[in-house]
Amino acid sequence: MEEVPWHALTESKQLEEIEKESEKMPVVIFKHSTRCGISRMVLNNFERGYDLPKDKEVKLYMLDLIANRNISNEVAERFGVRHESPQMIILKDQQVVHHASHQGIDLQDVKTRIK
Repeated sequence: MEEVPWHALTESKQLEEIEKESEKMPVVIFKHSTRCGISRMVLNNFERGYDLPKDKEVKLYMLDLIANRNISNEVAERFGVRHESPQMIILKDQQVVHHASHQGIDLQDVKTRIK
């Protein structure tokens, strides 16, 4: 099993950096509620199935909604995607190219966007 290379999203100023990074490679933001069983299940399924080749460039950010609700609200406003939990947002060229929530979150969607 491949370990998911998560980066913590803990500060609002990171959102500007994420937009710039998305010009070079796809960026995934995974919004996770540490108090929600469904969110934990979806995250576990994503991590269990994670098998992206190391030569594929993609950056994955984890946003703890309980600790950083203000950042989650800013993500929703900045990228025009209604807040849900759990939620996955994929950015490319500073644009949302895909978003999903709950059981709609699928690693295959990430694979499709990084080709």
